Amino acid sequence: MELLTISTPHCRIERDGHVLIVTMNRPEARNALSSDMLVGLASAWAYASAEAGIRVAILTGAAGTFCSGADLKAMGLPSSDPEVQERAAQIPNYHWKGLLREDLPTKPIISAVEGYAVAGGTELLVGTDLRIVAESATLGLFEAKRALFPMGGSAVRLPRQIPYCHAMDLLLTGRAVTAAEALGMGLVNRVVPDGQALSAARDLAADVAASGPLAVQAILRAYRDTLGLPEPEALKVSDELGWPVIGSQDAAEGARAFREKRPPAYHSH
Repeated sequence: MELLTISTPHCRIERDGHVLIVTMNRPEARNALSSDMLVGLASAWAYASAEAGIRVAILTGAAGTFCSGADLKAMGLPSSDPEVQERAAQIPNYHWKGLLREDLPTKPIISAVEGYAVAGGTELLVGTDLRIVAESATLGLFEAKRALFPMGGSAVRLPRQIPYCHAMDLLLTGRAVTAAEALGMGLVNRVVPDGQALSAARDLAADVAASGPLAVQAILRAYRDTLGLPEPEALKVSDELGWPVIGSQDAAEGARAFREKRPPAYHSH
């Protein structure tokens, strides 16, 4: 894998072919969010959108923990790294971009969760598209229990992603949730043995990367661009996105590969 120069002291960003692997790397603080981490995350998502060869990203945490949420002191302090300080000044709202609240990448993101993914950690998970969780992982939105508000967007997003009563249970009680319970709620895709979340996420990323990149990106946009629209209007937007995919060289290559019984060779877009 190639370690990218956009990495920061608290965020390791690596490229493996069509896959971007983003690791929250502050194990001494259970990967709690910091300015260094958020600048790195914001940079990673911008890179994923800008680089045609990237088809999918994986978000994970170092040393057996995903993310234990916000470190309010560390998030409020500037980085001690001059290069990261400069980048922070150049990225408007890097906090929101890093937390997947603004400028979502045009490529899907897979969460690979081990250990704690609580408060801001669960908020990051809610911002991703596919979610692999180790069986002993702990999730939860603890903000209300501490008289805080989930500023990562979960108060809006979670009731749109899972049944309302489950979403309110998590948001209003601030209780911890097991991986099995999260799976039952529909909050995550798959539960795997401890230590295997990243490996399973890489397998899933390979499947996504093998799909037509134009199709994958258009499907993401169709969902995002039609939130809140009545169905007839949403279908118009869907058609506007879908017909160019149907008429693309990738679509022709997909049909050819099927006829010739070989893997398709899609172009990156």
